[in-house]
Amino acid sequence: MKRLLLLVVLCSLSLSRCESKVVPYDYSATIEASNCSCLEIPLKPQYNGGIIVNPDLRDGGSLGWTPFGNAKVHFRKIGNHNFVVARDRKQPYDSVSQKVYLEKGLLYTFSAWLQVSKGKAPVKAVFKKNGEYKHAGSVVAESKCWSMLKGGLTVDESGPAELYFESEDTAVEIWVDSVSLQPFTQEEWNSHHEQSIHKERKRTVKIRAVNSKGEPIPKATISIEQRRLGFPFGCEVEKNILGNKAYQNWFTQRFTVTTFANEMKWYSTEVVRGKEDYSTADAMLRFFKQHGVAVRGHNILWNDPKYQPGWVNSLSGNDLYNAVKRRVFSVVSRYKGQLAGWDVVNENLHFSFFENKMGPKASYNIFKMAQAFDPTTTKFMNEYNTLEESRDSDSSPARYLQKLRELKSIRVCGNISLGIGLESHFKTPNIPYMRSALDTLAATGLPIWLTEVDVEAPPNVQAKYFEQVLREGHAHPQVKGIVTWSGYSPSGCYRMCLTDGNFKNLPTGDVVDKLLHEWGGFRRQTTGVTDAHGYFEASLFHGDYDLKIAHPLTNSKASHSFKLTSDVSSSQTQPSSFVFRV
Repeated sequence: MKRLLLLVVLCSLSLSRCESKVVPYDYSATIEASNCSCLEIPLKPQYNGGIIVNPDLRDGGSLGWTPFGNAKVHFRKIGNHNFVVARDRKQPYDSVSQKVYLEKGLLYTFSAWLQVSKGKAPVKAVFKKNGEYKHAGSVVAESKCWSMLKGGLTVDESGPAELYFESEDTAVEIWVDSVSLQPFTQEEWNSHHEQSIHKERKRTVKIRAVNSKGEPIPKATISIEQRRLGFPFGCEVEKNILGNKAYQNWFTQRFTVTTFANEMKWYSTEVVRGKEDYSTADAMLRFFKQHGVAVRGHNILWNDPKYQPGWVNSLSGNDLYNAVKRRVFSVVSRYKGQLAGWDVVNENLHFSFFENKMGPKASYNIFKMAQAFDPTTTKFMNEYNTLEESRDSDSSPARYLQKLRELKSIRVCGNISLGIGLESHFKTPNIPYMRSALDTLAATGLPIWLTEVDVEAPPNVQAKYFEQVLREGHAHPQVKGIVTWSGYSPSGCYRMCLTDGNFKNLPTGDVVDKLLHEWGGFRRQTTGVTDAHGYFEASLFHGDYDLKIAHPLTNSKASHSFKLTSDVSSSQTQPSSFVFRV
């Protein structure tokens, strides 16, 4: 088991007092690691169970827990460990349940520890309310060990609900323990963002101005301008950006990373077999290099049968294998060391074109090829609905982790460098579920990127939902970058545009600008004066900075540059100190 404990500390050194009324969020999740066994005994319920009655089955045995459907429910004890068992199940929903009251406007984080009586089986946590079914999350439960399910939900109106567990495999018993349902107000949820950002995205800077003798200069004027964001934030583009000055200016003023929508894909670079053309992708890469914008490689191959070059569909056997190997070698070696990461086999949880043609190890072998041709660039799984849709069992966090464990066993030129790519094509975001899914994946310790963020929703709520998703992603400790899928195209954007054809912001573009201003974009300035000892202190986002200091008496000035990064090897509570002569 690998356990990642990232608790938001609400009593930061930078705060004048401890906000004791706010319940801190527990970012921890426990997942099965490939090199150790499952947990023999589950951990204690998070938040002491929250609003769940008898969360660890210690208080009066059956207190709070009843059968759901036609399951037989009984309570077991092994040593000092109590748990509830649903057996003799005939329907997927036959289970154990507890009645709760859910309130509109609250955000609920849910967790439970589950086991099945034999083999492995996916198990879902469901809340039944007014005849509707809210899926809070799922996990692949196993026999002889306990697995943690972490999820979340909100409701559209207040009222009673019933929590139960569901599995399509009716031959297994479902064992349940350490259940938690913790409500948070929106204010509390926002405070988790603020505290996480303070810890993960910012550093305190202490600047001292001294004269030529090393003596402090009080009342010196300090001006700090953020030249570049430290957190990678960007937008997808197409080839229409080439030669379009208005678009280029709009884009490069805002973003530090991009993804090409089509121009690196196989169907764009080899329309006719054996006739490769990278000229458009090369020109785009040159442009973005000149402007200091990183590029994600998207993608080496796509597992969706609809998005293959036309000539590939008729190939099979060695002919297909050789074509695939040539494609991987061609594109990976061409851009080796120039990209911020590679989406290797796009959407290989939902689709299986190459597995159907080349066998069940196809994706594994393609990742292995990519690792051999470019060992240092991070290779991403890139998938949709892992964050967006709790009902999609094909790409749930548990399914994602299963595939990831397989890929982690690759040993070519050392251990494979893997990343977690989450497309994030939302409709109505379930923000508590999004955070819990990120928590579960974060337990791997691998970098997480939101790779294709957009929202398909009515115009009156689209910008609001878009902002919610971006804020949640930016604030999560393990998210290392965000790319939106909203680049301008004359023929129409995929699902969402940020700007019109005259490069005037739409409401979603205004959201981006608002957040960039908050996060240090648009050359944000911080000003002040030094104290009696020549010191000036500020909390700044990670990034590149220009500093100007003006002497209060002589009018002499000095200019300097510095960079703030996340230094995990040192304490974030200690300020970065700089001494400058004026």
